Amino acid sequence: MEFERLLEIIGDEPVFESALLLAGNINPASVRLQLSRWTKSGRIYQLRRGLYAIAPPYRKIHPHPFLVANRLQRASYVSLQSALSFYGLIPEVLHGTTSVTAGRPQRLTTPLGEFEFRRIQRRLVRSYRMTDLGGQQALLALPEKALLDLVYLQPNGDDPVYLHELRLQNLERLDLGVLQKLAEAFGTPKLERAVKVISGLITEDAVKYELV
Repeated sequence: MEFERLLEIIGDEPVFESALLLAGNINPASVRLQLSRWTKSGRIYQLRRGLYAIAPPYRKIHPHPFLVANRLQRASYVSLQSALSFYGLIPEVLHGTTSVTAGRPQRLTTPLGEFEFRRIQRRLVRSYRMTDLGGQQALLALPEKALLDLVYLQPNGDDPVYLHELRLQNLERLDLGVLQKLAEAFGTPKLERAVKVISGLITEDAVKYELV
């Protein structure tokens, strides 16, 4: 297969799996060898076994980190600090992407960035949605779920000092009713305590806004 043919097959796909190239009467060993050669020459990036992206200057679209995270580990969604930053709920601009999964926790360093996957119970893999990223899409936690995932996974995440240190902002974007309902689903006193603190922060933020 010529590289130009690969570009035709991939088209506008930000990332692709090697299985996409095996349709028809194709020798899998030959495809793997060619992918290895293109990776070594810098024409494509290998993100994990069987998952690739076209490298510049050949690619048509720069893959969004959230989409890459979803594809690196299928049973996952972007959450925690990455989702909170996306929603404007914390001031930090993060350089890595954090996700949660019911699968294996792991950290991956790829040519497209760093990715961390934190493990939660399977019953808590919920309250996420397909989100538009400007032409690309990825599974992203609801803002309330992203915050509760962080509290749940962070040791002493319900500590008022820790919650204040997050420097939560734009709290009007949080739905307190949704926050309380999702916290109940976790079924732990830790989340109930955290919601009380967060509710207080939301009230304080609303009072400040009214006084401005």
